[in-house]
Amino acid sequence: MTGREDKNTNNLFFLCSLIEYIGRKTKNHRNVIVNAIGKEDLQHIFDLADVYHSENIDKLLFELTEKHNIEIGFFDNVANAKYLIPTHWDIGKVYKRLIVEIGKKENKPLIDTLSEVYNSWLSRKIEDFNSSVYYESPEYLFQSYLKGEIL
Repeated sequence: MTGREDKNTNNLFFLCSLIEYIGRKTKNHRNVIVNAIGKEDLQHIFDLADVYHSENIDKLLFELTEKHNIEIGFFDNVANAKYLIPTHWDIGKVYKRLIVEIGKKENKPLIDTLSEVYNSWLSRKIEDFNSSVYYESPEYLFQSYLKGEIL
């Protein structure tokens, strides 16, 4: 992996983790967060992720929810979990790996791929912490995504 690819992967990891964090705190499905922020601002956060990661994450949460009018929703997958839940960093890694693999195959802008993944059927499966989907192998998730169903 080149230095640029490594930086992009790290920035994507931060962005996906931030989306997960905001979704948990605002009790929204993750696609709601992605769609509210929009591709332009997602790209901005991605481009400056190496700066933003040193910010207080609750400060970013406040700024982004205010700027994009993200209200408190009713989806609380953390409270509804019956088992130990993964951290927002764990889920950020799941999405990062999936987006990178899909991006390699589809050769389209990263933020477009991110938006498609978060708005896909698979995102709802990953959000369900009472299932085993979020800790399946990256290859399994990738192949399931391509197939359009859990394998």
